[in-house]
Amino acid sequence: MKIKKILNPAWIKHVPKPWILSLATLGPVGNKLFAPGTWASFAGLWFYTFCFYGLSPLSFLCLAILSSYLAGVICHAAEHNLQEKDPDCIVLDEFTAMPICFFGFHVRPETHALWVFLLTGFLLFRYFDIWKPLGIYKLQDLRGGLGIMLDDLAAALATNVVLHGIFHFLC
Repeated sequence: MKIKKILNPAWIKHVPKPWILSLATLGPVGNKLFAPGTWASFAGLWFYTFCFYGLSPLSFLCLAILSSYLAGVICHAAEHNLQEKDPDCIVLDEFTAMPICFFGFHVRPETHALWVFLLTGFLLFRYFDIWKPLGIYKLQDLRGGLGIMLDDLAAALATNVVLHGIFHFLC
């Protein structure tokens, strides 16, 4: 099956265009706020906290794969509707990728380390997402929702590796 068919399933044609654009931009976040990717990443911290925190590794991966796939479909449709390659207003990719930064960690909420951990992950993710080192920049050249999502997923994976390294040596 071709990637285009995977990112353009039949059901997405039945979702109203305003809904697609509102989901892809997280409502006003992508359209009205300064630095929309940063605000979407911050919202992604809440997404992680309320939906991913405390899940078993298998549940975490299943939810991450499902949410990334759905975000890719929505971003692909939004990009098509806007007729612009990876527009800045589409921020669902940052929001959805953010939880992946924290895969494999079990920081207890009553410790101050949780806030340090979340802030460190947030800052690392923004670094990798904005500057796109390690070849991450090449991924955004892919077309459609795949290119929109993959550079953010790679930034989240790079963040995860660095976080594991930091916490392995400090904790």
